[in-house]
Amino acid sequence: MKMILYILIAAVVLSVISGSLHLWKVAKKNAQEMAPFAEQKPQHLDKNKKILVIYYSLTGHTKDIAERIKAQTNADLYAIKLKQPLPTGLLAYYQIWKQYKDNSFPEVNGTIPDLSGYDLVILGSPVWMYTASTPMQSFLKEADFNKKPVTIYSTQGSNPGTFFADMQKAAKNANIISEIEFNNLPKKYDEAVNVKINQWLEQTLAKVK
Repeated sequence: MKMILYILIAAVVLSVISGSLHLWKVAKKNAQEMAPFAEQKPQHLDKNKKILVIYYSLTGHTKDIAERIKAQTNADLYAIKLKQPLPTGLLAYYQIWKQYKDNSFPEVNGTIPDLSGYDLVILGSPVWMYTASTPMQSFLKEADFNKKPVTIYSTQGSNPGTFFADMQKAAKNANIISEIEFNNLPKKYDEAVNVKINQWLEQTLAKVK
């Protein structure tokens, strides 16, 4: 019994050490990535372009980026909603895992927005299981971008996996002109995130005729 107890204690200690090391590495990576944006200010963007941000957000991170884009560009926002919203807590993780396992994605509520009047469409989604969220994938099965300029952003803990490749494959007839990832960061990085968004949008809008 003592041996089993010692093994369990050792496993717990190793798990805690491994988790702490991972968090330290993520924090260090975030600090390095955001450092170039820390001492800058957002520049004025062209607000004459008609922009639509289509996003899905479960915990609020992807919504936050969408609202920051709107603040800088006066973009319209379209939040993807589900006919049957995901549960909360551990049940959500189980249901998401099952959706990927069974390749059975949730049904989107509402109609696809009319994209014809927009100069640029922005797609935003959290990264789940190292790919695009199932609600976004459900939306993309119904949407056709008809050669419209599209840019994509992800939100995640640290690793986007195959998110961008999968999004590009799923976005039918989209003219993908840029992409960017956003780690879920503490509030101390708020201003740096705004600058990062600003520079991404400035470069993206320069490609839109």
